[in-house]
Amino acid sequence: MMRFFFYILYIFFTTKNVFPQSSFSKLSRPEKCWAISHLIKAKKAQTITKQVQLVVDSVKRSNSIGTDNNGGKLDAFKHAYWMASLAIEIGRNQALKLGNAHEKGNYLQFKKRLLEDTFLPDSVSSVMDLKNNEFGVSVVAKCQNLSSTTIQKKIMDGFANGKLSTIKKDEEGNFLTCEGGIISLKEWTGKWGIPKCIEPSLNH
Repeated sequence: MMRFFFYILYIFFTTKNVFPQSSFSKLSRPEKCWAISHLIKAKKAQTITKQVQLVVDSVKRSNSIGTDNNGGKLDAFKHAYWMASLAIEIGRNQALKLGNAHEKGNYLQFKKRLLEDTFLPDSVSSVMDLKNNEFGVSVVAKCQNLSSTTIQKKIMDGFANGKLSTIKKDEEGNFLTCEGGIISLKEWTGKWGIPKCIEPSLNH
C-alpha cells in the first residue's frame, strides 16, 4: 500500500515537471494515460508534435498538396509525418499507441461535441487517420536515421502511389458516399457514423 502511495506521488510530481499544466490539461483521457505511463517518451512526443505542426503549417502555406485539413491530402500528410517523426524518437509501437490514444480521445471529444481543428470528429475520419498513421511508421521501418526532408519526400511519393488515404469529395468540397452521392452533413449532425468514403490519395 505504501509503495503504491509513493508511486502516485512520483507520477504526480514528475508529470507536473514534464508537462506544463496548460499543455497536459489539453490532452484527452486516453492520451493522458499514455503520457503518465511513458513520461520520458511523452516529453519527447510533446516536443516532436510542436515541430511537426510547424512543418505542416509550412506545407499548407506552400499549397503543394492543397490546404484541406479535413479529409484531404494535408490532413493525411499531417498524420503520416507525425507518426514517422514519432517512430524515429520513441519507436514504432509507442508511436502507434499514442496515435490510437489520440483517436480514442477524438471519440470522447465527439461525445462531448468538442471540435478538433474546427471540425467534429467522426468514425470514417478516425479510420482514415489510423490508416495514415500506419503508413507514417512504415516510412521509417527500415531506417531510423531519416532527415525531416527525406521523410517528407517519402510521404509525398506515397501520395503519388496511392499509399495514403483521403476522404472522397467533389470539386466543391462536398463529402461523397462511395457511390458518389453528396452527403448532406446537416442530416448527419451529431452522428458518429457518417457514410463518408475513404479512397487512396491517388484519386484525390
